Amino acid sequence: MNTSEIRPASVPASALLSTWTEHDWRDGLKLDELSALDRVIAHTCYSTYEIIVVSPSTGEILVRGGQFFPEFAPARLAGASLGGSLLKMRSMYVGFRIELALDGRVIITSPVRTLAVEPASVRAGELM
Repeated sequence: MNTSEIRPASVPASALLSTWTEHDWRDGLKLDELSALDRVIAHTCYSTYEIIVVSPSTGEILVRGGQFFPEFAPARLAGASLGGSLLKMRSMYVGFRIELALDGRVIITSPVRTLAVEPASVRAGELM
C-alpha cells in the first residue's frame, strides 16, 4: 500500500485567471486606443523601446530598442504577459512583459517600468 501524500503542483500566479481578473488595468495602454503614428516609449528593467504605431487594430508597429532592434523594424505587438500562458492582446502594462512577433519569432521584453505616449498630432504641430 502506497501511503505517500500526493500534492497538487504549484501553479505560478501568472497562470491563474484570478490574477488577471483582479488586476487594475489603468497602468497601461491598449493599442486600439491610440492613433496611427503615435509614439510609445517603453522603459523596461533592462532596455528602452521606441514604438511607432502603424495599425492600431492589427498591432502592426515599428520598434527600435533592446538587443534585438538596433534600428526600426516592422513587428506586431502581440500583447502584455506575466510570462505565463495568458496574454492581454495588443496592450502594454507596467509590470508586464511586452510580447512582439517578428518573422515567425516571439521577442519577450523584461517587465515594463514606465510607458509614455507622444501623440502623432504633437509631432505634426512641431513641423509647421
